[in-house]
Amino acid sequence: MSYGFPPPRLLPSPAAAAYLGVSESMLRKLGIPRKEQGAKRLYDRSDLDAHADDLPYEVQPENRNNEEKAITACDDAFGMTK
Repeated sequence: MSYGFPPPRLLPSPAAAAYLGVSESMLRKLGIPRKEQGAKRLYDRSDLDAHADDLPYEVQPENRNNEEKAITACDDAFGMTK
């Protein structure tokens, strides 16, 4: 039976690293601040999200139009439509 509780906002290092898809050692190198809860040092999911939001995209915005054109051309070549 599931109670539908939301995921925890504060995460220990292993869970925070998994959330971002990096190792714990890489997480520490990123310099994301932790919050203190008693003796625990926890990462706030909103800080992890902010870090991820600040990462650059692989395709820069000015190149996205070209990427869309290439995708459309490929779809057209194979008779696929969106």
